[in-house]
Amino acid sequence: MTTSNSIKYSFIFFAAVFMIFSSCKKVPYMTLEEIEAYKNVSSEKMLSNTVSKPWNGSDYKDGRVGGTWYSAISADPKTFNYLIAERDGASNSIMSMTTDYLFEYDTFTKSWKPRCVTYEIEVDEEKQKLTVHCTIRDNLYWSYVNSDKKIPVTSDDIVWWYDNISGNPDFQSSAYGGQFVVMPDGSTQRILAVKIDDKHFDFVYPRIVADPLLSSNTEFYPSFLYKEAFEKGGIEGVKNLFSVNVDPKTIPSMGRYFITEYSPSQRLVFTRNPDYWDKDSEGSATIYPQETIYQIVGDQNTSYLLFKQEKLETYSPTPENLSDIIAAQENQYTVFNSEGSLGAQLWSFNQNPKNKNEKYYQWFCKKEFRQAMSCLLNRDRINNQTFRGLATAKLDFFPKGNPYYNENIKLQYTYDKEKAISLLASIGIKQDKNGVMRDWNNNPIEFDLAIPSSVATTSDIAQIIYDECGSVGIKVNVRQTDFQKLVEQLTGTYDWQSIIIGLGSNFFPTQGSNVWPSNGNLHLWNPLQQKPATDWEARVDYLYNEGSYTLDHEKAKQIWDEYQTIILEQCPVIYLVSTRNFYAINNRWDFSNFYYDNLNGSMTERVYLRAQ
Repeated sequence: MTTSNSIKYSFIFFAAVFMIFSSCKKVPYMTLEEIEAYKNVSSEKMLSNTVSKPWNGSDYKDGRVGGTWYSAISADPKTFNYLIAERDGASNSIMSMTTDYLFEYDTFTKSWKPRCVTYEIEVDEEKQKLTVHCTIRDNLYWSYVNSDKKIPVTSDDIVWWYDNISGNPDFQSSAYGGQFVVMPDGSTQRILAVKIDDKHFDFVYPRIVADPLLSSNTEFYPSFLYKEAFEKGGIEGVKNLFSVNVDPKTIPSMGRYFITEYSPSQRLVFTRNPDYWDKDSEGSATIYPQETIYQIVGDQNTSYLLFKQEKLETYSPTPENLSDIIAAQENQYTVFNSEGSLGAQLWSFNQNPKNKNEKYYQWFCKKEFRQAMSCLLNRDRINNQTFRGLATAKLDFFPKGNPYYNENIKLQYTYDKEKAISLLASIGIKQDKNGVMRDWNNNPIEFDLAIPSSVATTSDIAQIIYDECGSVGIKVNVRQTDFQKLVEQLTGTYDWQSIIIGLGSNFFPTQGSNVWPSNGNLHLWNPLQQKPATDWEARVDYLYNEGSYTLDHEKAKQIWDEYQTIILEQCPVIYLVSTRNFYAINNRWDFSNFYYDNLNGSMTERVYLRAQ
């Protein structure tokens, strides 16, 4: 994964978090003394036996074409339609291999660079407008496997997709909200995509913005297919395009691979695209494995077994098997480590007025209740019982890589039972003589906590929350739920109570245009608001917009400092822990072009077989 593939917010972010681990176990209670004693057990030894290789900006070496890369995916794809795939982690990871982004952010140089298009940014100070002039690469084609047919990518592909797919609210694309800017008078205007000719197009901003390439960056699919489907069948015509029942060889690609075979519940096969635009110094496309095979496995336990049998090239160890993976390296594979992840899973509470007649709605809408829940979140216990001491409490909102990270802005509501009890008492929630927490109407405080089914670490965390809340008289009912059902609850029915999910990280301050502004379709706790439901959300909206359009760093810093502070005070989401990550890769691959860090993830795009 590269940063260019994580620029846009979408369900793929928390899908990835959900699918990391899978098994289930009961977590024993640990005292504070036991936690402290456990902190240093084995963690330093494990780190000393792994390799650190973060991206350092060096040039890539030319590789050799050949071999098969074996990987795993946790579930069957739901679709081969890129629009629908946006909402499903497995489908999205598959379709992303057949397309590409316009631009890429280089985390080492901290600057943007071209991918599908080159660009020039024009700022008109007098008219207070900004234009991104884009030119499509000459060697960019839609092509088909085992075919000489090559269709040039044109401006129509990007502009039509932007206007009619991402820009159509009926499709509910996560990119929709990012197409609009708020003007100084409070009105909203859309960023226009304008075709100049087949090779040139512009993104025209109605006002100057701080980071236009972030807002403009997008993936896209061929207009000659999706446009025809739209003209013939409207919205349903587009949605019905490329179901999982089609022959995948009929799906064009301008990305790294063609999809060439799909056997349900068994595997997907991808064939290298020799026409891929990115070439090495010898003129060869920089995808070196001739073939990639995704085996469809039900859980991480199966992936672990397949990796040990050398039937997978990589494996991300779970806390349960990390020490075994490290100890058994020998000559088969090498384990790499990265610093703590930028993002973290979070705990959130449903404040959607659709549920205003439910008792929990009245509790969840009070910031003191949410703050109290944060005070009952024992992050040290989560770190040591679930992650073997290889995690840290996430108490910030922006991660360290964010240009507006401020080490002095931290969450104030850390683990403190007495403070939690006091906060609850301040809003009329107190323990009865039996120790049961009751509200002002004598209702016992009891609510559901939804988590994805078959995810061990999340199950462990939920058990810890259950224990800690139970110790002060609050009953938490842990509900393990199918991931697709969780997506439906979050985006359609809104009938959840509290939830643990992951939404990636705010590497850029304006990332998450569909999450943090109150009108966002993934404004988790109360989405799609016509106007801000609370004063603090209105202030966050204002600050988000002001920060988006402020070029002066010092002025922007004041805005983003207040923005972070409000969110950490109001606790609409409560972050858990940032985990150190590990990644094992088979030694048959040359590691010259491989890097692994918390900004870019596992950079396997240019690996090639070792010389024999």
